[in-house]
Amino acid sequence: MAGARALLRHFPLLLPQDRHGTAYEGFVTAQGRDFHIRILLPLDLQLKNARIECSWHLKKILHGYRHILKQRLHSCPDLVSFMVELKTLLEIALKNTQDLHIPRPPEYYSCLVRDLEILGWNRVAYVDTGLTTVKLKAEDSCGRQHLITLKLNAKYPTEPPGCLVDFPLPFAVSWMPQNSLIDIYNQFLAALESLKEFWDALDEIDGKTWVLEPENPTRSATTRRIAIGNTVSVNVEVDPRHPNMLPECYFLGADHEVNPLRTKLNNNMHLWDPEISLLQNLRELLEIDFPSRVALEKSDFAKDCGICYAYRLDGSVPDQVCDDPRCGQPFHQACLYEWLQGLPTSRQSFNVIFGECPYCNK
Repeated sequence: MAGARALLRHFPLLLPQDRHGTAYEGFVTAQGRDFHIRILLPLDLQLKNARIECSWHLKKILHGYRHILKQRLHSCPDLVSFMVELKTLLEIALKNTQDLHIPRPPEYYSCLVRDLEILGWNRVAYVDTGLTTVKLKAEDSCGRQHLITLKLNAKYPTEPPGCLVDFPLPFAVSWMPQNSLIDIYNQFLAALESLKEFWDALDEIDGKTWVLEPENPTRSATTRRIAIGNTVSVNVEVDPRHPNMLPECYFLGADHEVNPLRTKLNNNMHLWDPEISLLQNLRELLEIDFPSRVALEKSDFAKDCGICYAYRLDGSVPDQVCDDPRCGQPFHQACLYEWLQGLPTSRQSFNVIFGECPYCNK
């Protein structure tokens, strides 16, 4: 309810279309213009699996920012945060679209080329033919490759370019009229080092455990769903600002497998040591060894849904498990919800539906 009120306060033209909060339709306003938009959320309200529908005009304006929007859907904690990011991107896109039609003075090109030469062409990954978009590459102290995309307007360097990065945190540029691309690049390098421990922690998880979701994590992704057994996993949400602190942990699986893990986490929480790695802490608190990538394949954990017989469905994987210890069959939430709704013996209380397992009838 609080989220709905916040959404109404910040985006009064975007209204819910159902009582479950899975569909919103209305307008997003940028630069005094209203753009029609429709957002469809899955039953679990996970933003990462949301579908966005909009007018062809808005789709054209945001075409070059689609990968950024997808990243923000994965990283934003709620719909309000995503709408704020969407509006910011739309403002940038509109500004850059207008700038394309503004003749640029000769000083613009001479200044930009001079800055690129001082910076070094070896750090330039891409420049468009109109010299309005520049992508710079950098390597952090651990050898990870990163890109920063700069959208320059006609008033550069009086005004700063728009900056797009694959970061889990906002990247705000400090700018004065006498600044140049070199100043942005140095701020970019400093930001990379500030996120070093965050990426170190997630790289260790990616390299030493079986990560079920996301399949191809971006550098902005803060969550990992790590396999623990055939039908049990833990979803870990790491704080980019404090990567060595205890992350939010959410267990997925049957109660008889999940409850002991929750108990261990609660009992051992005081043992968390910020001086050792996040993965090692998780091992010690949960008193387990995560399945090794050396000994096992991902297919050993990626069990297909017992209803649709597929693993991935509209971006989601099976995360609902039968509680009977002799069954433990996983299902997609959407498949299971639709199945149980069709059973005459099932019953529903608020947003929870109860019924027999499609696999073992328990």
